[in-house]
Amino acid sequence: MTRITETFQKLKTHREAALIGYVTAGDPEPQSTPKIAEALIEGGVDILELGLPFSDPIADGPTIQAASGRALDAGTTPRKVLETSRKIRQAHDTPLVIMTYYNPVFRMGLNRFFRLAKECLIDGIIVPDLPVEEGGDYTQAASASGIDTIFLAAPSTSTQRLRKIVKCSSGFLYLVSHFGVTGAKAQVEQSTIQLIKKVLPHTRAHVPLAVGFGVSKPEHARCIIEAGADGVIVGSTFVNIIAKNRNNMNKMLEELSETAHKIKTATLRADS
Repeated sequence: MTRITETFQKLKTHREAALIGYVTAGDPEPQSTPKIAEALIEGGVDILELGLPFSDPIADGPTIQAASGRALDAGTTPRKVLETSRKIRQAHDTPLVIMTYYNPVFRMGLNRFFRLAKECLIDGIIVPDLPVEEGGDYTQAASASGIDTIFLAAPSTSTQRLRKIVKCSSGFLYLVSHFGVTGAKAQVEQSTIQLIKKVLPHTRAHVPLAVGFGVSKPEHARCIIEAGADGVIVGSTFVNIIAKNRNNMNKMLEELSETAHKIKTATLRADS
């Protein structure tokens, strides 16, 4: 059993859902990431997702694109992100997930990438631009390293393809809540609730379901959890806090922790 699976099971016994917090590693500078991670974990993040900055983040909106640009300008590299991940995991038990596009993995080589990921104590990997149909070698290398393969499903995913994605996923299934790119939204759309209820019968007995894209407020998290999801993924809200406070580290860390705490509180089941 992987650390991510153990986390979801533990939360379930406590009538909680998972808060998965995303930040772009190296934003605003590489040495800030461990402090940012600690603030989020202290605030209540159950699983920490570190984005590996990439020059062409096609799934991301302006907020995370700008964060990637700042991180790259600060000299962040894939190896630095992995080394930073090791420091974070050595200090905290919270599972760590890397979100990366496939190009950096391909350039490093599958076996080398997963060897380094294992050495750096990574628990799971998300590759949004890798179709499950082309992920055979990838999932095999991940499995051999004991690292979860977290695939994405979208509103347009057919039932037949969803079954294949669920079968190949471990750790959790990342459900994209709406069409488009990442970014904070004003409210949870009814179509997102309907999508969760459509996907749940396929995931319930196989892998936890976590919902991302547009989740930015406690009320968003509560709505999604009440619809039956096992977790919520919050990214742009945290990245925005980093961006606006990048010249005031103390204020940044305080606001990150407070925001994480507010959203985490919303993941408690109503009857807990």
